[in-house]
Amino acid sequence: MRKLFLLAVLVATAATSMAQKVNYSVSGTYADNGKKIYLIDKLIDQAIDSVVVADGKFSFSGSADKDALMSVRAENKTWATVFFNDGTPVIVNVNDSTLKGSPLNERLTKYDLEQEAPNRTFRAKISKMTEDEIMAHQDEVMDQLNKVMDGQIQFANKMFKEERNSLIPLAFSQLYFYDNGVEEYDNLVKEQVVFANHPYLKKAKDEVAELLKPEEGPKTAFIGQQFTDLEMADPDGKMHKISELVGEGKWVLVDFWASWCGPCRAEMPNVLEAYNKYHDKGFEVIGISFDQNRDAWLKAVEQIKMPWLQLSDLKGWKCAAAPVYKIDAIPDNILIDPQGKIVDRALRGRALHKRLQKLLGE
Repeated sequence: MRKLFLLAVLVATAATSMAQKVNYSVSGTYADNGKKIYLIDKLIDQAIDSVVVADGKFSFSGSADKDALMSVRAENKTWATVFFNDGTPVIVNVNDSTLKGSPLNERLTKYDLEQEAPNRTFRAKISKMTEDEIMAHQDEVMDQLNKVMDGQIQFANKMFKEERNSLIPLAFSQLYFYDNGVEEYDNLVKEQVVFANHPYLKKAKDEVAELLKPEEGPKTAFIGQQFTDLEMADPDGKMHKISELVGEGKWVLVDFWASWCGPCRAEMPNVLEAYNKYHDKGFEVIGISFDQNRDAWLKAVEQIKMPWLQLSDLKGWKCAAAPVYKIDAIPDNILIDPQGKIVDRALRGRALHKRLQKLLGE
């Protein structure tokens, strides 16, 4: 009886697994004959089929997991058209990334094109610039890139709010977790949103968690230790020490950055948001720049409009902070408690907000 029971379970499991497979029919057009078109399973980030364009046309057919997030991409293009394998035939125009299919997939395509439009405009502009031109206008370029990234994150949050009862938020889940923290995965599962059990949601969460995870060794070595004081000049040349702000109920984030560091500048709106929210509760920020060019440093401070104390010895990677705190990459930061103890490090994205919320309340 036991063997018969196990056999029945195996048969039922196999039947269930097979029932989760759905046939797909993907066809479309592309102007570049002879180029390969790839059909990609986003869960494994690999092509599961490819075909050469002939007479401006291509097609795929087969089966894949029901509601799998997939995409179609040409070998000479960075853009891809995403869709869900919901059983409805899909027709893709690779020339402009548009799609005809189920209402769900047509809506997803509309959203994806809307979100990507500023990024495409930005990349088209950059592609026409020489490397020297980009370097000469790096502040403007980084400012535009930061705006594109902020816009994409805001769009992802919008999708998770407006399309909560569909699968569409899955396509924007990496940006959502980056902004709101990977802890939101547990909340989504607890709320039983319709896409909570989709494997791509966990993949997106795990990838963002890996991206935001502090490096081992130097990145966590100072947590629990008393901070080491540093003295540097502010933009007016006046000398200041970190210790000037430590104590008296204050929690001090020492933020290591540079005007030329794209990820640093992309993180600044997040730090500014935290500063504005928690400053009145005792949260202070000190910026220590790894710049060498004083004009570039001061211009960045003005552009980003950081209201906190800014310091630099203008020695680049030979900055006095580098050997003291073993800094080999930026952005980086340390959080110092009122007693001068380092309680956390490398706080980025929503992780900074969640830490401050725990320490200082809403």
